[in-house]
Amino acid sequence: MPEKIAPPRWLRPVNAVLLAARRLGLGWAREMPVLVLPGRRTGKLRRTPVSVLHHDGGRYLLAGFPGADWAANARAAGVGILAVGRQEERVRLVELSPAEAEPVLRVWPVRIPQGAKIMRDAGVVPDLEPESFVALAGRCATFRIETV
Repeated sequence: MPEKIAPPRWLRPVNAVLLAARRLGLGWAREMPVLVLPGRRTGKLRRTPVSVLHHDGGRYLLAGFPGADWAANARAAGVGILAVGRQEERVRLVELSPAEAEPVLRVWPVRIPQGAKIMRDAGVVPDLEPESFVALAGRCATFRIETV
């Protein structure tokens, strides 16, 4: 069984508030990317706010915690929907090998600083240095987003 680190207790309620604000079209939340995947056990659609990294012509997602549920759902489903604003796009999530993930992980704390700080505060990484994120290769799932 892969390592699992529990997200901070406040993350689930904050995500619920963000999703509600997005649904109501409030402020910047209306453009927040949301990944929609079927749950691997129930098949019920699960919505997760995500940070999409644009890097070298590709788009990437990083599971913020080892053993993140949405990453397991992505592995099981393979395809889902990425919703940004009113645009919905059917996507395939391709998990990267540790070697493929390294360049993406290296730029993550620079390009997605808020997400990086959450990971640091939760104890996933010791600091916000790129090398600390490279060390997550093989621990935190990294996915390339492909249009279906």
